[in-house]
Amino acid sequence: MVSLPEYDVLIVGAGPAGTACALALAGSGLRVALVDQAQFPRDKVCGDAIPGPTLKALARLNPAFATELRALTQEHRTDVRQSRIVTSRGTKLSIAWQAPAFNSPRLHFDAALLTLVRQHTPTVVLEGSPVKTVHADEHGVSVRLAGNAHPPLTAHLVVGCDGANSVVARCLAPWPLNRAQHCAAVRAYYTGITEAPATTSDFLFLRRYRAGYCWVFPVGDGTYNVGFGMLSAEISQQHVNLREVLDELLRTHPDLAPRFREARRLGPVQGFGLPLGGSARPVVGPRALLCGDAAALIDPLQGHGIDKAVMSGVLAAEHVRRCCQSQQFGAAALEPYAQALHRRLGRDLARRYQLMRWLARAPWLVEVACWVARVRKVRQWLVRAVG
Repeated sequence: MVSLPEYDVLIVGAGPAGTACALALAGSGLRVALVDQAQFPRDKVCGDAIPGPTLKALARLNPAFATELRALTQEHRTDVRQSRIVTSRGTKLSIAWQAPAFNSPRLHFDAALLTLVRQHTPTVVLEGSPVKTVHADEHGVSVRLAGNAHPPLTAHLVVGCDGANSVVARCLAPWPLNRAQHCAAVRAYYTGITEAPATTSDFLFLRRYRAGYCWVFPVGDGTYNVGFGMLSAEISQQHVNLREVLDELLRTHPDLAPRFREARRLGPVQGFGLPLGGSARPVVGPRALLCGDAAALIDPLQGHGIDKAVMSGVLAAEHVRRCCQSQQFGAAALEPYAQALHRRLGRDLARRYQLMRWLARAPWLVEVACWVARVRKVRQWLVRAVG
């Protein structure tokens, strides 16, 4: 006799994708566990940009989620009003944003999302529980934690929200690294930067490193997330040391050096990987759905992915409900999630990936775009096209 699984769904990873999935399952009556290797609050190396669609997706679930999230992050965020773009030739363009976006260190933002899960759902939250292996068969899915101190967790389904190096993906939907569809970046926090408005995010494109950019993002309280990232294939071909490039840019770039003369770095320069959207990466496996970075949903044009993570987590929750209601957990029941994710995000990410490669090969197009965007109607079209 086969025993029933302990849970209906295990969500691995308590970042934006995992917490959004748990919030979307509120009121479902399903037995949900949310597992993460870290104890929160924990740092997550990232650019810290929280795009406007993030709040919209949460508000569609429950208006209180977006309102409470803003309140929880009040002391650790800055609302972004505009972006400044500097081209490789020094042309500058400012774009005012209408959508309510903000920047917030992931140390605080992710902890706030987890607080919402605790307050609004009966989800069992297991922190400090690194996943070692994931195994699926016709009876369910079994998740073994590192150290073997805890018996395996069992469920009907597992949702992999555990980032770019997802254990769930490696075990159930392996996919080789394609450096042409992967970016790497470094970031550090700084204070004392001059000519850096607290509501403005800066993007600087570079003549030498075309498939990438440098950023200066305010994150509140006079602190800035400063980083540099580029396509992994180009890093490999040019033998680029990202930390050295970032240091050089802050010392010598004509738009950065004067502003960083008195700046002070807080902590080390840290690196992270970005699996770009637009690939053919599988997002379903045996009794498994993948979300966020685990599903390679990073915007290839802008480099952010928190909004895509939240939207994919919500979408996964919808399909988890359907599978559990029908008690169907095979490939045919999971494939509609892959199709829905492709319609919702995949097609647009594929177009944006092609546009990113096109602009990298012809950087003069960025220059032209910035010049013509000085016309108001053109600028409005550009804002809609880029996001």
